[in-house]
Amino acid sequence: MSLLDFIVLLIVAGVTGAIGQAIAGFSRGGCLTSIALGFVGALIGVWLSRKLGLPELFMIHIGGTGFPIIWSIIGAALFVAVIALLSRSRR
Repeated sequence: MSLLDFIVLLIVAGVTGAIGQAIAGFSRGGCLTSIALGFVGALIGVWLSRKLGLPELFMIHIGGTGFPIIWSIIGAALFVAVIALLSRSRR
């Protein structure tokens, strides 16, 4: 994987993480948080799709590495929703 492939992978992860935050309606942090959420969302989404026996809907291959776009967005939205529920203020 070249440096350009790595940068493109970070951008794709950031976009999917930001979309996941927008769907969940909870946003904490900036660009680095969105990138981390994109990667965590990909892990959660792929795990969930394999457990449910669902297919890979939209996979992008960047430098020989596959990145599941749809499952990353779904996983990021679920992860952000859980974080929002856990960090809600108790008034």
